[in-house]
Amino acid sequence: MNAAVVTSRQDPTLTKTVDTLLSELEHYRKQSESLQKVNILHQRLSGVLDLPTMLETYSIWMMEHIHHDLIGYYNPSHEKMHMYCSSHGPERRHAVKITEHLLRQSAHAPKMQHVEDLFTFTWHSQLEATSGTFVMIRKGVAFTQSETAFLEQTFAIVDAPIKRALEFEEVFYQARRDTLTNLPNRFVFEERIDAIIEQAKRYKHPLTLAALDLDHFKAVNDTMGHLEGDKVLQQVAAALNQEIRGSDLLVRMGGDEFLVVLPDTNLREAEYLATRLCSAVKALNISTSAGMLGVSIGLSTWDGEMSKEQWFEAADDILYQAKAKGKAKIAVN
Repeated sequence: MNAAVVTSRQDPTLTKTVDTLLSELEHYRKQSESLQKVNILHQRLSGVLDLPTMLETYSIWMMEHIHHDLIGYYNPSHEKMHMYCSSHGPERRHAVKITEHLLRQSAHAPKMQHVEDLFTFTWHSQLEATSGTFVMIRKGVAFTQSETAFLEQTFAIVDAPIKRALEFEEVFYQARRDTLTNLPNRFVFEERIDAIIEQAKRYKHPLTLAALDLDHFKAVNDTMGHLEGDKVLQQVAAALNQEIRGSDLLVRMGGDEFLVVLPDTNLREAEYLATRLCSAVKALNISTSAGMLGVSIGLSTWDGEMSKEQWFEAADDILYQAKAKGKAKIAVN
């Protein structure tokens, strides 16, 4: 019996078969582990709809498997770039600078790089040429072959939902923009105004509403046609937009009517802005059969007691007074 055992152990065919089976078992074990990891990634990404949260979720999940300091994503067709970095201070700024450079290079960026003390891995989307680029960076240690293979597998998983999220974001964005002027539309105004009023009320900050109506715009449409009228509205919107602050909300309400919500702005400061807005429209130098195109403005400061509807009506009444004074006039409450 012992002799038979010795003989079987020395059988090269049996030894080769056993080795093959063990190798296959190890391969399936690794495949199973990888699938388990990927399933967890799918679970964590489910329900996430925006790019920043997707990258953060991916980075936190990946940290359990591959150490890294930063992950970045850039989509040139949507002009979207975002990074999630666990470093701070000068190290963070250094990593962000290098990542931004690699992302801007897009398809021309090398797959692996060693920049000073940082090692980088770049992966380009397989969905389409301009879909997106991922960059992962870590300090001190190069990415191994098995790590880059795992990164490629998981980047491909994240790529599709990120692309869908960007497309959804674009649709969401367009639904809130005026298609002609690209300004925020009435929906955005209704969506944000309550929060703006509440903030002014809570901190007792001044808040002013400017109601704008173009002078002689009807003559543009009547004599030059609606296509030319659309171009004029686009020019006016761009001119107005250049004069307001980032905290202000300029909205096209429809036709040639605009509203500007001015947080932290008293009546005197609003009058100064209104004068600039009138000058900006005048500088367009658009002549109509009825006279030069201008803008009349009514200014109403929220007094803390009136309702939202009363405030809007007050601004509209004051605009009516401005129009009654003549063209390109400013009236205040």
